[in-house]
Amino acid sequence: MRLSTISLNNLRRRKVKMAFLTIGLMVGIATIVTLVTLTRSMSTDIERKMDEFGANILITPQSTALSMNYGGISLGGVTFDQREIRESDLARIKTIANHKNISAVSPKVLGGIRINNHDVLLVGVHFEGELKMKQWWKVFGNEPKSDNDLLLGSEASKVLNASPGDTLEIRGEQFTVSGVLDQTGSQDDSLVFSSLKKAQKLLGKEGKITLAEVAALCSGCPIGDMVTQIAEKLPEAKVSAIQQVVEGRLKTLDQFKRFSYAMAGVVVFIGSLIVFVTMMGSVNERTVEIGVFRAIGFRRSHIMRIILLEAALVSLLAGILGYAAGMGVATLTLPFMAEAKNAKLLWDYWVAGGSVGLALLLGLLASLYPALHASKMDPTEALRAL
Repeated sequence: MRLSTISLNNLRRRKVKMAFLTIGLMVGIATIVTLVTLTRSMSTDIERKMDEFGANILITPQSTALSMNYGGISLGGVTFDQREIRESDLARIKTIANHKNISAVSPKVLGGIRINNHDVLLVGVHFEGELKMKQWWKVFGNEPKSDNDLLLGSEASKVLNASPGDTLEIRGEQFTVSGVLDQTGSQDDSLVFSSLKKAQKLLGKEGKITLAEVAALCSGCPIGDMVTQIAEKLPEAKVSAIQQVVEGRLKTLDQFKRFSYAMAGVVVFIGSLIVFVTMMGSVNERTVEIGVFRAIGFRRSHIMRIILLEAALVSLLAGILGYAAGMGVATLTLPFMAEAKNAKLLWDYWVAGGSVGLALLLGLLASLYPALHASKMDPTEALRAL
């Protein structure tokens, strides 16, 4: 009789215990697969969003400011020698060494203007690029399409008493309120957005911009070097990096990764303990059987191979089922945890192979001592139990 046949027969005779062992190990593997897959998928999702719309470099005009104090009282400050940035100068950004890391450049022009006897701040933007960068914006109504369409912040909409579809007059021209932003809790709530060219004309700043946002932060991007390179191309501008939001995201994700690894460690320990206790109990129950095997000439290595083969078969099944269950749970959970609704789940062959390999490793290591214990059993002592 082959050793593999003995192992299979033992598994068939102890279906309930082997099913318990398989389920215990499967749950552990499924938990690890779920945590690892979710972490990697969320990391990829955040990196993709950084590549698409992470505005992380701000370009503003260079100026010289002088603070004024008299008698210990601050009188504010005076800004002089303020340089302006021409819209055409932004083309130089595409010539920097790391230009491939730049996904979008969003120029803006700002200026105060009077609408319906209210002073508001008008911001001219390229709507297509602006909406791509600020995907957290929720627009009630329609996105602006033409030069005479306006987008109002929530507070500006209340002040001007205007809703989507209404008409506003600005310096003799008629504009249509295309949409209104949902409250953002930022300065955007009080702004009136129009197309860049129209705002430049209304403010008398044709060809000029007030500031520009650059979407350039991605995984591994040398932000510091890029700021220096842009500053060299635009010596009349002040270039600075805005990284707080993205760093916060990465820090949160790093904490989630650490939590996942800690949970994986606990699950690995519990899974190993389940295998050890179950296999040890199986060995103790089979004292007579092992004694008979030893009495008829089975070697210690044969006994060990029988026990370890049983553990390997159960672990292999648990690894396959655990991977399938873990990916199923990750598929259902990812939409609730990822920031993007269309976040994609990563199907990695390495994770599949690693989960099966880990299950085998845990099963064999946890069964090693029970197998050694069984192989060292004295045949005469075992046969006394008959």
